[in-house]
Amino acid sequence: MSPKPRHVERALQERVEIVPYDPAWPARFEEEAARLRALLPAELIGRIEHFGSTAVPGLAAKPIIDMLVEVRSMEDVAQRIAPILRREGYEFFWRDRERGLPGIAYAWFIRRDAAGRRTHHIHFLEHGSSEWERLLFRDYLRAHPDAVREYGDLKRRIAAEHPDDRVAYARAKTDFIAAAMRAARQEQDG
Repeated sequence: MSPKPRHVERALQERVEIVPYDPAWPARFEEEAARLRALLPAELIGRIEHFGSTAVPGLAAKPIIDMLVEVRSMEDVAQRIAPILRREGYEFFWRDRERGLPGIAYAWFIRRDAAGRRTHHIHFLEHGSSEWERLLFRDYLRAHPDAVREYGDLKRRIAAEHPDDRVAYARAKTDFIAAAMRAARQEQDG
């Protein structure tokens, strides 16, 4: 097995920090969306959505703005978008397709500030990707203040338990997210 690229190792080793909700996060999303629209050819990207914990008023979160950007194809991301964003200092990450299919299944970028701290996670998705369902989770939390409190408490607790293990932190949230998604789908289906 080949070693992970240096930027991947760095990203995996960074400490998990949960902070109180910051009302400036929506503006930081809007600024980055405008920056991406200015940097990238308009024909390559569609809608841009703020998701994740920073998109939920009142929710404690890692102070990193999560964004979903619609693209025509992952090929466009690899061949046209990644070179532009990498020149601008963004770190490029991707997940290969499963079951031996060629190409990229999922791509995202990390943007950092001058001090090297993560400021944005920018995820690129094709129109039909199941990853768009993350918006259902965001919208469920926005509509359920009790779930926001419970999720915030959970995130603070598991960040304290796994401050230097981003994978363990993410795994520890899985049951809560799955339960919230089931509830969201039930509400959606009426």
